[in-house]
Amino acid sequence: MALLDGFDFTALGEMLSGLGADGWLLYDFHGLNPVATRVVGMHGMGTRRFFVLLSRPEGGRPVAVAHRIELASFDGFPGEVRPYAAWSELHAVLGPLVAGKTLAMEVSPLDRVPYLDRVPHGVIELLEGFGARIVSSAPLVTRFAARWSPAELAGHRRAAEALAGIAQETLRWAGSELARGAEVRETAVQRRVMEAFAPAGLVTDHPPIVGFQANAANPHYEPQEGADRRLQAGEVLLLDLWAGPSRGTVFADQTWMAFAGRTPDAEVRRVWETVRAARDAAVGRLRERWGGAAVTGAELDDAARAVIREAGYGDAFPHRTGHSIDRDLHGSGPHLDNFETADDRELLAGIGFSVEPGIYLGGRFGMRSEINVFLDAAGPEVTPRAPQTDLLLV
Repeated sequence: MALLDGFDFTALGEMLSGLGADGWLLYDFHGLNPVATRVVGMHGMGTRRFFVLLSRPEGGRPVAVAHRIELASFDGFPGEVRPYAAWSELHAVLGPLVAGKTLAMEVSPLDRVPYLDRVPHGVIELLEGFGARIVSSAPLVTRFAARWSPAELAGHRRAAEALAGIAQETLRWAGSELARGAEVRETAVQRRVMEAFAPAGLVTDHPPIVGFQANAANPHYEPQEGADRRLQAGEVLLLDLWAGPSRGTVFADQTWMAFAGRTPDAEVRRVWETVRAARDAAVGRLRERWGGAAVTGAELDDAARAVIREAGYGDAFPHRTGHSIDRDLHGSGPHLDNFETADDRELLAGIGFSVEPGIYLGGRFGMRSEINVFLDAAGPEVTPRAPQTDLLLV
């Protein structure tokens, strides 16, 4: 794919006008800023600093500032490439390019949103020293870096349905193995999931999270061979799995819950019902608001968190409600978060994210329910098509 292939400069110009900016200055060094490489479409070597200035249509063609030993990465660039080697050359090239301009970059005042705060402070100092004024590129990141292509959406849908099937089959397998007296350990459940991915045409970058009972109360628990828990009757099972059709595309990410037995106690049922209600409250708020006034991820986090708080479990929900999903599983777009960060970025058509509230009762058990949402212009689309509604009794 050619660099900046299909980039919508007209839409960029409109958004830059809204920001009061002359251009979008993309910067990267050693992969610090995935937004830059995704927007430009670079796939070559990137061990040196580069800058790419994208201006309004009337502002001229794109300009790249790249190191001489990595000019091959800019072959086919639809604009001017200005090379440098020594730091003094970089300054000599960069200074006139940015002087007197207001430029959008991946910064977040007070580090409010770390996924957006990608450009080092020293780079900002350098540019300001040349007479540039820097503003946040937040809406540009959402519009141009976090959006899914039609092919990515199709791949995500296929992955979501496959994951849902794998999760349910694996949890039921664990229950049937337990019922016949076999030893079922967390790492064995992990292996079964991993073995199911290839036949389903899926790849992943990490084994799933599998936690039984007290281990499920640790949101990012990782079972270790020889130190993992053996499943017992009457225990909760948490399975968080993610995969996609290939690396570097949009994954699906889900969490499913089960109970080893037929009669979960009242608190297990209450926690499950609260988590499910919180998940559905976030989606419900989104559906209510879509097509009207702007809605943010922070608002959806508030909606889910209110359900859990009102049920008396507010202190047991120590993470955001959901994360952006793009070509990175935890992407650069808006997150459903008004807890860990104050993500007040507007949710725009074309992006996707997880919805995954949880309740974690330390030393006892934890529960989380995770689905994904794609924002179609016509309204939110939930994946998988049939999200978990009842606690699986296995």
